[in-house]
Amino acid sequence: GISGAVIGSLGTLAGQWQVHRLKVKTEKSKDEPRRKLLIKMLESDKNEWRNLETLSHVIGADSEKTKSLLIEIGARASEDGKELWALIKNKPLN
Repeated sequence: GISGAVIGSLGTLAGQWQVHRLKVKTEKSKDEPRRKLLIKMLESDKNEWRNLETLSHVIGADSEKTKSLLIEIGARASEDGKELWALIKNKPLN
């Protein structure tokens, strides 16, 4: 009885882990084109800040997802509290 419960629990955990892994992999593959587009947008205006709303609209993501992707690609927000973003290599912190 106990061994059956342990085996069943392990099987359930393995199944849940597999579903999670597949979800993460799908999400990453969906985000890659978004990252590339963000980089292209931010590199096209090397000395300009880009509005978060515009960036989000272009890549088809909400603002939180867009912010997460921007951090991943090496971008930062402006220091004045506005929703403006640029690549750190183009707008380094003083």
